[in-house]
Parts: sequence; structure tokens; C-alpha cells
Amino acid sequence: MRLADFESKKATVSNWNEFRHAAGTSVARALCLFVFDSRLEPRPIKSIYGRFVEPGLQCARCGNYNPAPGFCVFRSTGAIVPIGTAVHDRTSKLCESMNYREWSGYYAVSVYEMHHEHEYNAIRNACALIDVTPLYKYRITGKDATKFVNRVITRDINKVAVGQVIYCCWCDEQGKVIDDGTISRLGENAYRWTAADPSIRWFHQNALGLDVQLEDISNDLAALALQGPTAGRLLKLVAEADIVNLKYFRFTHGTITGVEVDISRTGYTGDLGYEIWIPWNDAPRVWDALMEKGRQFDLHPAGMLALDVARIEAGLILIEVDYFSSKRALIDSQKYSPFEIGLGRMVDLKKEYFIGRDALAAEHHRGAKRLLMGLDIHWEDVERLYDAVGLGPQVQSTASRSAVPVYRGGLQIGKATSTTWSPTLKKMIALASLNRDHAAAGTELQMELTVEAVRHKVRATTKELPFFNPARKMATPIT
Repeated sequence: MRLADFESKKATVSNWNEFRHAAGTSVARALCLFVFDSRLEPRPIKSIYGRFVEPGLQCARCGNYNPAPGFCVFRSTGAIVPIGTAVHDRTSKLCESMNYREWSGYYAVSVYEMHHEHEYNAIRNACALIDVTPLYKYRITGKDATKFVNRVITRDINKVAVGQVIYCCWCDEQGKVIDDGTISRLGENAYRWTAADPSIRWFHQNALGLDVQLEDISNDLAALALQGPTAGRLLKLVAEADIVNLKYFRFTHGTITGVEVDISRTGYTGDLGYEIWIPWNDAPRVWDALMEKGRQFDLHPAGMLALDVARIEAGLILIEVDYFSSKRALIDSQKYSPFEIGLGRMVDLKKEYFIGRDALAAEHHRGAKRLLMGLDIHWEDVERLYDAVGLGPQVQSTASRSAVPVYRGGLQIGKATSTTWSPTLKKMIALASLNRDHAAAGTELQMELTVEAVRHKVRATTKELPFFNPARKMATPIT
């Protein structure tokens, strides 16, 4: 049944159960959001997130049947309710803290226990299993697929072999970053593309005149990240695939407990790690197999709090924290070029035309105004400030995503965007956006630190990223 067939019936449908009966499951899965007016007459509109799941649940807040696969939005309450991922039934039973956050319309576990210490230690000393299904995922195919990809991203996809994965960004016409993500080359003209934000509209706008098929597979494909020094040994045991010789940023095909999967040697922790791409309905089986076999490798499920600490140690940026998408920025200073957020090496000005090329070429010639750098915060300054008020030194137990000013000689010259205590490095570190003239490695700056509601400054020394870069991350073969 087509959407048009349902639209002719919409005036007579008063709740989700009636609609499901009248329109059928196929249309139910195609529609992603309804807004109910005071007469309870549904009007189909496009989803904010474009997520589709099996609908029909009753909203715990307002009592109405959930008309949106993923969301319950009613004019009377304004309620927006996330949904579970493909493995939510598994993660929810393990989440003792009941601490969740919303990620692209899905429930994401912030921390499984009451503190993320064990989960972080699993990432750095054993292995951790992280549900990264909420990533947006797209399949790009067709005769002009390669030409399309090269038109959108700043890197040269012609240099990428089949079986290889690249990290990249894409920009608007002014050379400002819209989003960053990974692209896996599945075939000569076939790609799997991941993104933090919904990108299908931007893709369609830039595919005009090309023979290319753009498919949102976000709800067909689950993704699990297996990260940590024992991750390779666990995968060798559980997966029927060539894990031993899988190189950094390459992928392979295989099976886990009979389920066909793709396994890429990628991740967001800066450590040895893999991401497993699984058909949605089969994801629980793969999760169960990994958890069962992972006991001997001290496997722990890990949430977003532990991941946040790890990605800062690895110098990895986060959208809407370390930079803003140019599509969401409200003022020019919130827009960043690749050169300003550590992605300048991913701009290939020698390739054919791509979106934003002229602006990026001009910026490359004159130099970026801002640079992304690391900050080593002087712990003795932190101790001194707390000692002055009669307290022992304290740091926030979780990574901070709140920007704080950075100074040099009393003049603000940037901001620290992500700050954390690094358990591995035993020091306080930050990612910072700094004016170019003050960003040279080894420069002593001051970062704002608040102690007992009083703002102070502590010394911080600039450092090239990453903070943490173990040899095992890229080592092959896996032993």
C-alpha cells in the first residue's frame, strides 16, 4: 500500500491501531511521524530524524498510541520519546544505572554501572562492547557513485581501494564542515557511508545529473564497536573471518554465530578496535555471542561516558561539541573549516572539483585563523587552587563538553571544548580551538577553572594531538 493510499483515509483514522489496521505495516514503517490535533486526526509529516522502527507502542507519558516509528509527538504535550536500538533488549538488562541519553532518536546507555571506571578500563586494558547503531548509515551505488562521492567529500576517493575505509569530512560551498564520518568502499561503485547527522537531503541535492542511487540503511543495519587490546583475540575466536591480517582502516566479510557481517578495523577510541556491521534483526545473536565468548577476555559493555574519555585521549573531535555543523551554526564564528579542526590533511586540492574547493584553496593559501590543539593542564595549579579553600583537588568524574575560555597574557585566544581527567595518562587534558598565532606546540597558556563558584586561571601547555596513540592500534598481524 502506498502513502497516497493512506492519505485518502487519514481523516477517518483516530489512533495508531486503527491506522495500522487500515494502512498495513508497510505504510506504518514508511511513515515516521504524526502530529495529532485537538480532534485526534493524524497528519503525516517528515520525521525530524528520519528513523523508522516497528510502531504501535503506547506512550508512557501521554497515554496515546505511538504513531511515529521512533517518536511520540503530540501538540498537547510536546513529548519526544526515543526508542531502543536493535540490541536495546540486551543493553537495557545490563544497564544497572538506568542512565541513558538520546542519540539520533535512540536510547544510548551513558553508563552501565554507577560509574564508568570499569567500562573505561575495559577499553584501555581489555575489551569493551559499545552499541553504535544510532550512527546514520547510507549505501551509495550506481554508475556514477564514485563521481558523486568525490563531488561531496574533500578527500580523493579514487585513491581508496575496495576493502578500504577512510575517515573524511564534507563541506558547504564556503568550505565550512557540515559533518564528518567514514566511507567504506564495498565495490568499484558501491560505498557504505556513516555520518553523525542526517545527510540524505544534502546527498540528493548534490546528486543531480548523476546516475547514482542513495539509500538510507540506518534502520537495516546495526553496528557494534568492539574496542580494546584484547578485541582482536576475541574476534579471532568468535568470527569466521580473517581477523589476524586485517589492517587498520580495512574491512572484511565473515560470519559470527552464523550471521553474515562486515568487520572493519575502525573505532572512536584511538585503540585497537573493530566495528561490526550486522543486519538489524540478527544483532542480538551477535551481541550474545560476543558477550558469552568475551568473558575470558574481560569484556564489558561500555557506554557513552567511557567512550567520551577515550576519544578525548585519542584527540578525536565530536560534532556540536568541538565544532558545529555549518548547517546548524547560528553565526559565522560557529562554522569551522577542515583546517581549523585538525582535518586539513583530508583536503585534497589536487583532485577534481568538489564542494567547497575554491574556498578551501584560498584558506590553504592564507592559512587558517584557528587550529585544534591539545592542552596539558598543570596539575600543581589545580591543587593550589583547591588547597587555598581547604579542599583536596577535585575534577569532574566525567568528561566535560562545556567550552571554557583559554587566555594568553590576559587576552582570550580561544576555548577548550572538551576536557577530561585521563586515567591512563594520569593528567588533566583538553581539546582546544586556538587562534593560530598562539597555537604552536609547547606554548604556555591559561585555561579558566572554577573552584567553589570562583573563576580562576590555571596554566596549560599546548600539545600536538593525539595524547594517546598506542602501537597496537595499527599493528598487524594480530597476535
